[in-house]
Amino acid sequence: MTELELKYGCNPNQKPSRIFMENGELPIEVLNGKPGYINFMDAFNGWQLVKELKKATGLPAATSFKHVSPAGAAVGLPLSNTLKKIYWVDDLGELSPLACAYARARGADRMSSYGDFIALSDECDACTAKMIQREVSDGVIAPGYTSEALEILKSKRKGTYNIIKIDENYVPAALERKQVYGITFEQGRNELVIDENLFANMVTDNKELTESAKIDLAIALITLKYTQSNSVAYACGGQAIGIGAGQQSRIHCTRLAGQKADNWYLRQSPQVLGLQFVDDIRRADRDNTIDLYIGDDYMDVLAEGEWQKWFKVKPEVFTREAKREWLDTMKGVSLGSDAFFPFGDNIERAHKSGVEFIAQPGGSIRDDNVIETCNKYGIAMAFTGIRLFHH
Repeated sequence: MTELELKYGCNPNQKPSRIFMENGELPIEVLNGKPGYINFMDAFNGWQLVKELKKATGLPAATSFKHVSPAGAAVGLPLSNTLKKIYWVDDLGELSPLACAYARARGADRMSSYGDFIALSDECDACTAKMIQREVSDGVIAPGYTSEALEILKSKRKGTYNIIKIDENYVPAALERKQVYGITFEQGRNELVIDENLFANMVTDNKELTESAKIDLAIALITLKYTQSNSVAYACGGQAIGIGAGQQSRIHCTRLAGQKADNWYLRQSPQVLGLQFVDDIRRADRDNTIDLYIGDDYMDVLAEGEWQKWFKVKPEVFTREAKREWLDTMKGVSLGSDAFFPFGDNIERAHKSGVEFIAQPGGSIRDDNVIETCNKYGIAMAFTGIRLFHH
C-alpha cells in the first residue's frame, strides 16, 4: 500500500486528505479502526519517541500523545505501590514492563492524556492492552500485538478503536519535507543520538550525575525532541512528570511544566491518597476532581452541595502551606530544555519542584547568571551544545 485516503485533514473542512509514500510502500498496517490525520501525526511522532527511548535506555518505552506533543513518556521500570495507586492500576495485579511504561506515561498528566494516542516500543501484550482498554484513548501504534492483546483492543470503542502496526525496521528518507502556504520546506531529519555522552560538559560546581539522573535526562531530552517548541520537561524515576509545550517564553514553559510536576507529586501526598470518593465515580471525573482539589479552585469541589457529588466524606482544604510543605520533600528531579535558559529565574522555579539535575544547550549571554543560580542550590547542570526545536 503506497497511500491511504483519510476522512479529512486537521479539520472537517480540509479535504481531500491522505497519507502516502513518494517511493516505496507505507510502513504501517491498520489492523482496526480508521485513523485520521491528527491520529497519524501523533502516531508517527510518538513511535519515533519510544523507539529512541528504547535505544537509549534498553527498556520498553511508551508515550501518551495529544495534539502532536507528548503528555507523558516513560520507560518500563517497576511501579511502587503509591504510583500504582495514583495511576489507578493497583487492581491489575502484576504488571509487565511495557504496561509499567504506559502506566507511567498515562499517569504523569492524566488530564492532558484524556483521549490520547499511544505509542509502544515493543509488542503490545495482554497486560498493557487491558490497561489501555479502560482508558479514554483514540488509538495505539506498536510494532506488533499478541493475539490476546489484539482481541482486547478490538473490543474497545464498540469495535472502532484505532490499532496501527508499524514496521520497526522502517528507515525514513534522510531529507524531510513539509508545505506551508503552498511553499515546500526541506531539511535533514533530526537524527541526533541522545545518550549520556551529551552530559559530559558539566559547567556547575556540582558535577555529579547519578545513573538514574542520566536516564531521566535522556528521557527529558528525547521527549523534548518530539514536543512542540518552546518546551521544557521535568523527569523523575524513569518518566516525564511535567511537560511544558509550545510556549513563546522559556519561563512560561518552565512554570507550566513545573506545575504539572508539582501536581504529579501532590497526588502522592497522604492528603490526596486519603480522599474517599463516592462509589462508581467515573475515572475522568475522579481525575478532574483531584486536579481541582489540589489547585486554586478547590472550592469548586468542596462547596456545600458540590462535595457530596464526589466524596463520601468532605475533605479538609489542602492549604497552600500544607502543599508547600509536601512539595519541599520532592527530590531528585531532572530537567531538560530544548533551548538555552536566558535567565536564572528558570532555575529558581525549577528548584521549587525538586530539580537537582539539568541538561540544556547553553549559549545564552546570561549563562553566568544561570550557572550561578544552579550553584546556589547545588544543582548539577550539563551544557549539551545541542538545540532540540520541533515544529
